[in-house]
Amino acid sequence: MTAHSLSKRGDLAEAASVVVIAAAFAVPWLSQNPMVYSLANQMLIAITAAFSVYIMLRMNLMTFAVPTFMAIGGYTVAILGLRHGVTDVLLLGLASFVVPALFALPLGALVLRLTGVYFVLVTFVLTEITQLLLFETPGLTGGSNGLVGMPAVTLFGLELADNRAVLQVTIGLALTGAIVTAAVTRTLRQHFAAIEENELLAQSLGLVVWHYKAFGFAIAAGVSGLAGFALVNMLLTAHPTSFSALSSVNYIAYAIIGGKSSMLGPVVGGALLIWAGDVFALRGEYSQFLFGFLIVVVVLVAREGIVGTIHRLGVRVFSPPLPSRSSTVASSPTLSVPNAMEPLQ
Repeated sequence: MTAHSLSKRGDLAEAASVVVIAAAFAVPWLSQNPMVYSLANQMLIAITAAFSVYIMLRMNLMTFAVPTFMAIGGYTVAILGLRHGVTDVLLLGLASFVVPALFALPLGALVLRLTGVYFVLVTFVLTEITQLLLFETPGLTGGSNGLVGMPAVTLFGLELADNRAVLQVTIGLALTGAIVTAAVTRTLRQHFAAIEENELLAQSLGLVVWHYKAFGFAIAAGVSGLAGFALVNMLLTAHPTSFSALSSVNYIAYAIIGGKSSMLGPVVGGALLIWAGDVFALRGEYSQFLFGFLIVVVVLVAREGIVGTIHRLGVRVFSPPLPSRSSTVASSPTLSVPNAMEPLQ
């Protein structure tokens, strides 16, 4: 597959992801069921958080720090709403993106020097430290009680308090995260691909790897902050247990099972696994087993993720078959070589 076809495929996946999330605006008008609203909220929050993982995977980095930046974004919104009276959804959305991104810049100077399992370990420990800080700083975060009673957000003075409005806010935040992710991965596709393929080689060829990794890390943190805002707005509470280190495993699973090579991967993986978790929850004590079994089956059968496997099968089925070597040789024109014993005319 050529670089041009890969770029075109990436453009289509990014556009499709944005369109799919934008289409979710129809859900509040097609259904009045609170359960549907709740499931859609969970899917969109999971997809937004998985976008953060996807950005880092584009640079061959698997991050467990998503809950950390979700907590920073979520608690920023809760503190602004409860203690400073800021309820405008546009200002809160901007703060939930910018504050985690600013935190990520100095943090990236420390952790982005690491790669592989060391980066994974440090980001996991970072999330554990975040949990400890949230519990042990009651003056700022409310400690084990969290920040309860967050006021409803507003848009141009209109209060967005009912279930339909909360879902619309979540869709707006997810759409913002999708547009930012698509813009960054499309603009820096070649740079990220070079870093993912061989970071040392890319650096030796003059690519300033550190700048792109730091920028990608900050953008991923900001997208995570948007997911944290959506989660806090849905629960009207910012609590440490909402940002546990183990939740990062779920966000990584959404991106990898859906397909890490395409932006559609987090969309498909997040929606499918959240839906499966909701269905399997009806089975009581078997829910975790069934959910885990589904993940194992998908990983074993579809190494490229769901989206990558479907694309590969589609190419195999619909692409015209290549001519075999024997048929090529048989159909090639033959050259007549004059006999040396014949007299020249």
